[in-house]
Amino acid sequence: MGDRLRAVLPSVFSVFFALAVCWVFIALTRDAETASEAYLQMLRGGLGDWPMYLDGGRVTLLTRPFGEAAIKASLLLLTGLSVTVAFKVGLFNIGAQGQMLVGALAAAVVGAQLRLPSAPHVLVALLAACVAGGLWALIAAALKLTRGVHEVISTIMLNWVAVSLVDNWLVVGPLRAGAGAGLSTTGTAEIATGAQLPRLLGELSRLNLGFPLALAVALAIWVWLARLRSGFETRAVGLGAEAARAAGIPVARRTAQAMGIAGALAGLAGAVLVLGTEFKYPGSLGAPYGFDGIAISLIGGNHPLGVALSALFFGVLRAGGTRMQLLGVHKSYPELIQGLALLFVAGRLVWLALLRRRQVTAPVTPNKQPEPSPEVPRA
Repeated sequence: MGDRLRAVLPSVFSVFFALAVCWVFIALTRDAETASEAYLQMLRGGLGDWPMYLDGGRVTLLTRPFGEAAIKASLLLLTGLSVTVAFKVGLFNIGAQGQMLVGALAAAVVGAQLRLPSAPHVLVALLAACVAGGLWALIAAALKLTRGVHEVISTIMLNWVAVSLVDNWLVVGPLRAGAGAGLSTTGTAEIATGAQLPRLLGELSRLNLGFPLALAVALAIWVWLARLRSGFETRAVGLGAEAARAAGIPVARRTAQAMGIAGALAGLAGAVLVLGTEFKYPGSLGAPYGFDGIAISLIGGNHPLGVALSALFFGVLRAGGTRMQLLGVHKSYPELIQGLALLFVAGRLVWLALLRRRQVTAPVTPNKQPEPSPEVPRA
């Protein structure tokens, strides 16, 4: 078995095991027929109702479900890539949710306040979101590099700072639509029509430019990590900072660079949400796509292409989750499947670590003595 296949199979098995366990849950609480039908409805909600379409139904039976799946997949992909890039440099970015919030707010403000032609307006709003998310992530990087603050602690705290700053003050206060005019509206002002991400299928679906943009970003991240010198140095720092420093790699620069890119990706996810579907910053973003990115990254093996496949799969499931309610099954079951898959993947990593430690600390058998190692002169 090749190394690549060996690396992929645990995630595949974990996903199938999670699907099986959740099917059993439904079968035990309802019955096996309901469980199977619920899964079928979930697939139809994400991939389209092909039987009804082939029976003479409208094309929207296919385009609308696919559009909803693509919207969710693009957000999961961008936040998953955010976590992956930080992982590559040896950091655990728990702050994608906060970075996404500030990115979404930046896109909403630029989209509503600036008056530009359509294409430049979209581009400027996307760049503003990337800059805002990147700067927010660089706060954690600066604390890590200058004061030794662990990134898990700082990014978690920055999540709640972002929630308090954006959701609990700016969006309901100074940046609220009609602030000072006595209007009781929620969220920021509507973005200009020219700042909206174009819909690829018109009125047939909500599928917008954010989906191919997310796929292109995933491909660019893969090329950067696998083919470019700075990407190689980033991975080297993640494998061993001291060894990388001894080899002349600028560890601090690569760490800050990776964390900035991670924040920019999460901020871009916020922009895709605001410019593609919400068209303003709502009273609260609600959906924790930033935290979901952790699961998507781990299930995808922390590889950009694996993260893309994981995001597509769970985007389909989560888009179809609402159709499970037709059978009395809660729409959050796809999130339960995702959580269980992450649990099984994490369990595999724990067992591998325990087995590896057992092999390292295994005593030497008395029949075969280890050969003495030559003396190495010390500086």
